[in-house]
Amino acid sequence: MSSCLYIIATPIGNLGDITLRALEILKKVDYIACEDTRITKVLAEKYGIKAKLFDCHKFNEKERSEKIISILKDGKEIALVSDAGTPLISDPGSVLLEELYKNNIKVTSIPGACAVTTFLSLIPRDTEEYAFIGFMPRQKNNQIEILNKHRYTNLVFYESPNRLMDTLENISSLLGSNTKVAIGRELTKVFEEIKIGNIDNIIEYYNNNPLKGEIVAMVFKKEASFISDEEIKDKINILKKEGYSLKDISKILSKLYGENKNRIYKLTLE
Repeated sequence: MSSCLYIIATPIGNLGDITLRALEILKKVDYIACEDTRITKVLAEKYGIKAKLFDCHKFNEKERSEKIISILKDGKEIALVSDAGTPLISDPGSVLLEELYKNNIKVTSIPGACAVTTFLSLIPRDTEEYAFIGFMPRQKNNQIEILNKHRYTNLVFYESPNRLMDTLENISSLLGSNTKVAIGRELTKVFEEIKIGNIDNIIEYYNNNPLKGEIVAMVFKKEASFISDEEIKDKINILKKEGYSLKDISKILSKLYGENKNRIYKLTLE
């Protein structure tokens, strides 16, 4: 008779954030399927967890699913953990979970740390509605598609410190320089940092300060009552009469109204 697979949330930085229930389960299971055994070993050694560790990550998940199903059908118990936070939240596990359900094997989740909810609990906002997209795509065109799609919803995403500045520049270019953003860095750790403000000020800050560690970010929603095409055209005509170039007009109106420079430039050509 098959046993249960436990999906267990682990700390996102501070090892003290493990829950009592998570420790209880991790100490009783026979195996722990880990994203990286080296990282999970640190947690296991700290809390005296003796279960056998084996890797289960995005490159071998299909293969490991067969092994896990076989172990569970033999009556052994397994926990699934990611390197940090809650498995399947921008972490491997989806392929395995689908196979378990196909085989009618019981799955349960042991709640705990998650970078998204930890971050959001630190960010003042006027609505509970948000869109979480996992890691922001690397390609600028894909970023533009997502930013346009979620223009009027708070958009939450993970980002690498090596790519954050480029992503912020793309956001500023598309949504305007007065777009409000929030950045959470090194959450729950000694050097935890939260920055909230105008995107150009955030860019300036990180141009002058080290940018290291895990990052969660949010682009605050645009108000739906944005300036209409007709209103922009009126402003364009006024600036044209004053002798401003189309490029300068686009830049000026983008700064004033926080709108996409490309949108305004297209209107200058009409």
